[in-house]
Amino acid sequence: MTTTTVSKRRLDMPAMLAWFVVAMVVVGLFSPIFSPDIGVMDVPRLSICLVILAIAGVRYELGFMRNWIGDLILGLVTAIAAWLLVSTVSNHVGQATLGFWALVAATWAASWLFVERLAIWKSKSLLAMRIINLVIPALFGVTLLVLWQIVVTGAGVPKVLLPAPSEIWIRLTTSVPTLWADFQQTFMKAVLAGYVIGCGSAFLTAILVDRIPFLRRGLLPIGNLVSALPIIGVAPIMVMWFGFDWPSKAAVVIIMTFFPMLVNTVSGLAASDSMQRDLMRTYASSYWQTLFKLRLPMAMPFIFNALKINSTLALIGAIVAEFFGTPIVGMGFRISTEVGRMNVDMVWAEIAIAALAGSLFYGAIALLERAVTFWHPSVRG
Repeated sequence: MTTTTVSKRRLDMPAMLAWFVVAMVVVGLFSPIFSPDIGVMDVPRLSICLVILAIAGVRYELGFMRNWIGDLILGLVTAIAAWLLVSTVSNHVGQATLGFWALVAATWAASWLFVERLAIWKSKSLLAMRIINLVIPALFGVTLLVLWQIVVTGAGVPKVLLPAPSEIWIRLTTSVPTLWADFQQTFMKAVLAGYVIGCGSAFLTAILVDRIPFLRRGLLPIGNLVSALPIIGVAPIMVMWFGFDWPSKAAVVIIMTFFPMLVNTVSGLAASDSMQRDLMRTYASSYWQTLFKLRLPMAMPFIFNALKINSTLALIGAIVAEFFGTPIVGMGFRISTEVGRMNVDMVWAEIAIAALAGSLFYGAIALLERAVTFWHPSVRG
């Protein structure tokens, strides 16, 4: 595995980041790191952090480490520096001053430099490139969590305003039965049922709309009107119609997913050009043969676009609908209840579960799209 040779540009971002690391290390050296007047040399851990960041920044600016081995060393140095900062600031909650924040900025710049270098790695192995493409966003997310932890702890942000990731993790690990029950109620029942029924019925309706021009002129304008209805107005009505349990939440999801799927499918069925349809007619193909062999395959990118959009809309709709009446279980119920109790860490735990579930749901649909539309230029490219 080797890095590509980067041509000289007017803006040398790695050099700028390396100099920024060095500058922040200098600020951290001559400024107090914790109040009342604690310097970096008074805290051995942060002294180590300062030294390794200074060495990495200087060597990168001088060009001694601009290869893949140096990149890995930089990543290791950044990870060690971040761990030293996190472990040290936990003993000085709310006492961080200029010198400490300078070291945090230096660690952030080193992380940016590592990702910048990692992004230009090239390999002949397809597996290696896929791993790199997964590692880069993962590192970005981990960096945000580390900065979140450091800033909240160092600045002494009250837990009721923004809990630290460590506190959210503790709540996640100690509330597994409650979170699992909420996940089952909201996602496994309301979201999946509403998603399947909404998208499936919209797909079948799109076939009818394509077949019957009257429906296209009459139904689509009404669909645009209904899709603009606010969810906070629809959810209470669905609760009154279908009760407080998950069917009323599924009904909200159906309304939210129906029309995006309908509009995208109708547009996709019209994606084939006249020459392709004429060719099918020369083969004496019937409407249904043309539909299944030409028009539906051409519509698949549009259909999967709607499926991906609806994967997020469904989860949002189900959670918001639970604010307006639900049994004592569910993500939306838990969020609204725990906010009133000032248990913000539980709220963030529910948000984390919802974000993870939504991301995995979206990713599964994206993988299915790649398998079905392997012929499309966006996938082949």
